[in-house]
Amino acid sequence: MARGQNWPAFRGGSAEAVSDQRALPVTWNADPAKGELRGVRWRTAIPGLGHSSPVLWGRNIFVTTAVAYGTKQTVKLGATGEPTPAEEAVPHEWLVLCFDGETGKERWRRTAWKGVPRATRHVKATQANTTVSTNGSVLVAFFGSEGLHCYDMTGRLQWTRDLGRINVSKYDIGWGYGSSPALHGNTIVLLCDAPDQPYIAAFRLSDGKELWRVSRKGLCERSWGTPFIHASPTRTQVVVNGWPWILSYDLETGRELWRLKGGGDNPIPTPFEAEGLIFITNAHGGKSPVFAVRPEASGDISPAPNASGKFIAWSTEQGGSYISTPVVYRGHIYLGGTNGVLRCFNSRTGEKIYEERLAPGASIYASLTAGDGKIFCPSEDGTVYVVQAGPEFNLLAANSLDGPCFATPAIGTGKMYFRTTSSLVAVGAV
Repeated sequence: MARGQNWPAFRGGSAEAVSDQRALPVTWNADPAKGELRGVRWRTAIPGLGHSSPVLWGRNIFVTTAVAYGTKQTVKLGATGEPTPAEEAVPHEWLVLCFDGETGKERWRRTAWKGVPRATRHVKATQANTTVSTNGSVLVAFFGSEGLHCYDMTGRLQWTRDLGRINVSKYDIGWGYGSSPALHGNTIVLLCDAPDQPYIAAFRLSDGKELWRVSRKGLCERSWGTPFIHASPTRTQVVVNGWPWILSYDLETGRELWRLKGGGDNPIPTPFEAEGLIFITNAHGGKSPVFAVRPEASGDISPAPNASGKFIAWSTEQGGSYISTPVVYRGHIYLGGTNGVLRCFNSRTGEKIYEERLAPGASIYASLTAGDGKIFCPSEDGTVYVVQAGPEFNLLAANSLDGPCFATPAIGTGKMYFRTTSSLVAVGAV
């Protein structure tokens, strides 16, 4: 594993959530209540609550969590669209945890922040939704209102910054901060889209100094997506999901490069690049668009409904995903819904290929991953649905975890690492 694959951020190193390096598991059982464990390397309990995804570097696996004291922490399951905050006005401890990827043994834990949460969370969210990012030398964790923290790989604190309260709210309810830090070279990019003062900012990785900050007032009312950094020979841009506008910024200066009129008024999925195009989707409020944008875009590139343009390879007003970030794999884009429906489009043309329900009770919040000819769809019901990649829907397996799964899995060398509401689970090759 020390010479194996790294998965250094949310959805991996390139944010495309794909790995074809090795064969990946098809079937397993990680739930002791459903019989003998099969295909499981190890299971390790994680304290507190967190929807943050596991990150992998060498033998180290990193996750974050928030532990509340004096109250029982829960995540409400099932349909919970109503604006209900969790009652958590008690002290919390925000932790960064490091585990051994071969054994599951905890290597170290660090307390990033202590205190009563500065913003509420929705009953379905947690106080630790964001995923850490690493370059193999340092590890960056951002908890929104509870600060930006940088550690070396042994857990030694390098620096920390308090950016104040960042209350990403709707209906006056803080639904939980969800945008993970994005790294490129010596730059960290953070998206802080609190409705009262939305902004995007860049910080120097070596010491945390702020490099630039750009207001998004009038451009975005709220967003939970992670910034996507795309480098080309001519420029490096930061693409950010949002509503009513999706925007791209120059990494060096924060200058706006292009904008695109969005559709879904709760923008959560993260933009990503695949097959030479930048894919962006969002949903809620009647529209659920998907856009396939050419990276050289410039200016206002908003297309007519269901039309292409100079900088839009294709788009559709319906079919996008609300919370889960889709995956592009071998000529198709796959999108998972909270209703358990999996949609497939041709990733070059936008032609709809199929729309199928994974199973009664399936509900996809975690982002999809792909590799070894398979699409992996973790579900709130504690099942990972494995679908064969290709133009025909073929459900290969429905595998049990030991609890609900809201986090996107990390793919290692022939292994997959799943974070449930209670555990970190490794499945795959010995």
